[in-house]
Amino acid sequence: MNYYLEITLLPNYEINLFSLWSKTFQQIHLGLVETQDAQKRVPIGLSFPEYKMGEKFGVLGSKLRLFAPDETALIRFDADKRLSRLSDYVHCTGIRPVPEAVKGYAVYQREQPKTGRERLARRYARRHGLDYEAAFNGKVELCARHGNATECERMLMSYSEMPHKTITTPFIRLKSLSNGNTFCLWIKKTDVENHSDGSFTTYGLSSTATVPEF
Repeated sequence: MNYYLEITLLPNYEINLFSLWSKTFQQIHLGLVETQDAQKRVPIGLSFPEYKMGEKFGVLGSKLRLFAPDETALIRFDADKRLSRLSDYVHCTGIRPVPEAVKGYAVYQREQPKTGRERLARRYARRHGLDYEAAFNGKVELCARHGNATECERMLMSYSEMPHKTITTPFIRLKSLSNGNTFCLWIKKTDVENHSDGSFTTYGLSSTATVPEF
């Protein structure tokens, strides 16, 4: 990754940072969908330079960087044009070369927690043709394991009675392009020592490819 541009979100009394992330990232995602090749590979990777993880929760901060191997990919992407409707709330820099001295590298990838009771209830509702409230509060047959047991005990329990597990990974709330449903895009950061090439998804994320940190 040799070139980048930086986007700064500027929330105010009209729109908070969480809503601004949703609106901004939705446009970035739409643009990345248009840049993918026949193998659904995207040449642009993203980083969140203010990303921080705490004991109780993580934050993305207010900055987003778009990286590409050459200037052409970023010129074609045209971030200013894609974010023109948000021009009062975001600031885009010009395209710049990545500094020669970097602090290290990071992998930003999508994390998909599987234990959220609300998420499980929504899936159950879709599978059985129920509304969400009925699925969340109604009794269903669930499998519970005790200790190191290899077999599970079947029991009737509602999803609302399941222990709530807090997910600390920061996320952006987006709308699905395929069905219009709202979902959370959890973003996990892993610091690594060495650079690794690879392609990115239409969210600008990858489980293997790195982006520079500086």
